[in-house]
Amino acid sequence: MLLGMRDSLGPLKVLAVASAVNGIGDVLLCSVWGYGIAGAAWATMLSQVVAAFMMMKTLNDTGFRAFQLSIPSPRELLEIVDLAAPVFLTMTSKVAFYSLLTYFATSMGTVTVAAHQVMINIFCMCTVWGEPLSQTAQSFMPELIHGVNRSLLKARMLLKSLVIIGAISGLTLGVIGTSFPWFFPSLFTSDRMVAGEMHKVVFPYFIALMVTPSTHSLEGTLMASRDLRFLSLSMTGCFCFGGFLLLLISNGGGSFAGCWWALAVFQWARFSLALQRLVSPRGILYRDDYQQHELVTGKAT
Repeated sequence: MLLGMRDSLGPLKVLAVASAVNGIGDVLLCSVWGYGIAGAAWATMLSQVVAAFMMMKTLNDTGFRAFQLSIPSPRELLEIVDLAAPVFLTMTSKVAFYSLLTYFATSMGTVTVAAHQVMINIFCMCTVWGEPLSQTAQSFMPELIHGVNRSLLKARMLLKSLVIIGAISGLTLGVIGTSFPWFFPSLFTSDRMVAGEMHKVVFPYFIALMVTPSTHSLEGTLMASRDLRFLSLSMTGCFCFGGFLLLLISNGGGSFAGCWWALAVFQWARFSLALQRLVSPRGILYRDDYQQHELVTGKAT
């Protein structure tokens, strides 16, 4: 909600405080008082509680009654489900594919498992850099698409800028993300066999990573335009196709590089479907005849 109000400083402060609470709690509970993994869990829980309270306090200061409890009506529950269910399906499909990728990679031996863990962790660290593009689209696009002073031309210009920034970011992240496992594998492992397996997937790793930031900007725009049904169905379709591709690779003898090529196909399929939807002349960014009540299906609860 704060991002929707274009307040990025508030969440940043909350994140900083929560991270500090978590770090100090880990040191005290794990190292000083010797609670081990249970102490780490308590520190994480405490940081989340502090973050939630600070978020509610920030919303309360802006005029929302964040601390007031109310029971939603059946109609409001239906509206929430109507919005949340497609997003849940989208996120579940994405996580399920990554889990399926790891499942097939772990069936190829200990060396492959070690190499995959290194590469997938670096990949996830790099993909985080594309999330601000999605959040920017979700913060600014609703006003341009649904607002009183809506301007589809400005929305298209913003999307173009986000995609270009995403492409530049993707190429930069791809170069950086592949350089470390290729030139400095000793930072992650001293085993030459593991390093060799990492080198086998550098190219599909680059292909998958380079398109990810632009994909985030496109999917953020789809969420901002409330085109959630298409987003969830397309992500589910990409998951099914990617899973089928992984199954074919596994039944054909399997290869570590083949699994990562499946990830590259999954990422590019997401990008292609979202791009085609948004640049279509019949899409929401080109249809001036859409009326406000056709765009916004329900009020905020």
